[in-house]
Amino acid sequence: MAGNSQRRGAVRKEGTKKGPTVGSGGVRRRGLEGKGATPPAHQRPHHPAGKKAAKVARQNQGRQQRKTDEVEVVLGRNPVVECLRAGVPATALWVMLGVDADERITEAVKRAADSGISILEVQKHDLDRIASNGLHQGLALQVPPYSYTHPDDLLKAAQSDSTPALLVALDNISDPRNLGAIVRSVAAFGGHGVVIPQRRSASVSAVAWRTSAGAAARLPVARATNLNRTLKSWADAGLQIVGLDAGGDTELDDWDASVPTVVVVGSEGKGLSRLVRENCDAIVSIPMAGPTESLNASVAAGVVLAEIARQRRR
Repeated sequence: MAGNSQRRGAVRKEGTKKGPTVGSGGVRRRGLEGKGATPPAHQRPHHPAGKKAAKVARQNQGRQQRKTDEVEVVLGRNPVVECLRAGVPATALWVMLGVDADERITEAVKRAADSGISILEVQKHDLDRIASNGLHQGLALQVPPYSYTHPDDLLKAAQSDSTPALLVALDNISDPRNLGAIVRSVAAFGGHGVVIPQRRSASVSAVAWRTSAGAAARLPVARATNLNRTLKSWADAGLQIVGLDAGGDTELDDWDASVPTVVVVGSEGKGLSRLVRENCDAIVSIPMAGPTESLNASVAAGVVLAEIARQRRR
């Protein structure tokens, strides 16, 4: 009706002495209607509980994007440059539009271009969505999943070489930096490959790639569904299984490493697990001259591999 319209020129209502009036158009009536039940606190975007729930969701999304068996994203200028220097087989480099370019940005773009890696300029909010914490510094690198070798193929390749087989098995090493350092030592001292468990173990992520200084591109890494079963099959194939532990019964100086060998390195905290220790032919320890009781897992592996290389050269 004209009297309830919000437009100008409305007619005067009957029974009133006032001039022409403008109605609410139903606004007041709709304002009195109920809005339903109040949502829970964690579903209200401006409530502290809702903000906390949104933050947790973003963090979970970021963790899902960094699963080592899926596409991994390396964030930050220094990590990206280090990965490119190490030859990590990346597929895309994301550079934020309008970023303040420094020598790291310049080097990352140049190395990516020289390696044939796609370079994409993206908006800041696109990188913010990838990095849940927002600490990308305007640079991100996409790394595809690592291609693992089967343990049987790793053994076959080691046995086909003219030198005695030298393999390293990692018993639940959880730090990818230790994994990368061990891969680098195995490649440096003439080893044929590394095997890791499929579960409860560090994977060949961008961090491991970076620590290995590119050795992960040259040295095969296998993944065993059951590490104990793999060690048993390698023992049946004629390889000696030697565990590395500070409380071993055989010192490194008294050990003969000239035969085909598998060196088993225990985890950073607990060392060798019980079943793996039972499958070892010997437990070797490194003699210490000082008060230090044990070495880091990757350092101990490097010492043993250097001794094996020395014995085989002699």
